[in-house]
Amino acid sequence: MSRKIRVVVVDDSALVRSLLAEIINRQSDMQCVGTANDPLVAREMIRELDPNVITLDVEMPRMDGIDFLGRLMRLRPTPVVMISTLTERGAEVTMRALELGAVDFVAKPRVGLANGLNELASQIVEKIRVAAVARVRRAPSRESPGTAPGAVQAPAVPTSHALLGSVSTEKLICIGASTGGTEAIKEVLMQMPADSPAIVITQHMPPGFTTSFAARLNGLCQITVKEAVNGERIIPGHAYIAPGGTQFHVTRSGANYVAVVDDGPAVNRHKPSVEVLFKSAAAVVGRNAFGIMLTGMGNDGAAAMREMKDAGSYNYVQDEATCVVFGMPREAIAHGAADEVLPLGQIAPALIARLRGSPDRVHHRI
Repeated sequence: MSRKIRVVVVDDSALVRSLLAEIINRQSDMQCVGTANDPLVAREMIRELDPNVITLDVEMPRMDGIDFLGRLMRLRPTPVVMISTLTERGAEVTMRALELGAVDFVAKPRVGLANGLNELASQIVEKIRVAAVARVRRAPSRESPGTAPGAVQAPAVPTSHALLGSVSTEKLICIGASTGGTEAIKEVLMQMPADSPAIVITQHMPPGFTTSFAARLNGLCQITVKEAVNGERIIPGHAYIAPGGTQFHVTRSGANYVAVVDDGPAVNRHKPSVEVLFKSAAAVVGRNAFGIMLTGMGNDGAAAMREMKDAGSYNYVQDEATCVVFGMPREAIAHGAADEVLPLGQIAPALIARLRGSPDRVHHRI
């Protein structure tokens, strides 16, 4: 007998608590078992009710959502969906929450809260369903000096990596990710040396959050990380992230790769869509492309990654054990798109070793 997903809602707004509870209880497969107006109340409720998923307001009185999340992930790791505000500060706090182990987030509308949340209802319940099957990990119990409580430890300054030397500027690395992807992308990019081939990235994310995501990565990596801008040249030593709410693909102008960012329709229900980026790589980059499929729900990009492989790319897929959600990687493997299936921490080293190898080296495919 399938049991309902038990959800606790933590939010300082009585209106948001009642709306979320109502949205959750309308679903046949989930139930709101409790609501709390601040983290201190929530702590007892979580202990007592043992929920499968928690929705958590990012900014609250008494103890903010980030402090609470840090403690929760150290002491009682539970899948969390953050309810975020669509402000610059809200975006930064949301990125911090994802670092601490939140599975995903929903951007709360700034105005027309009741209507806005009801419009977001399908997204909210879908993210709760994904969170219920997500793999969460206990956060480190001790922090480095100067880090906030619960911080996932990261170097304050980018670690220096040995340069690759002469790698063809024709090479292009293409990354696709969804749920759990912000941390997975960070792990890959932080290992890339300053003269890495250009990297293009589609991470499923709504408008307003990719700016903060790119800025955060830029401060941690040897390469320059930025949001992609329509018409700009794609150059080595840089990573370009699809802006939320747009479609991003690559084209060619003479000897250069060029970013195309437009308002094209959603593909596989996503905007940005990995399918759009990977299809363009298959058509434009061919055997000079490297594909990387990271953690995420669904099948976005799997078919196009196979097209990339058929066009001569070499592809890496994250393994199940290290994924938050093994959806997109599983589909990529099922499509025969993977050359290597690796734990997250081994993807960048394997790619770097291949880039250092002979350009004419024969690809041994799985």
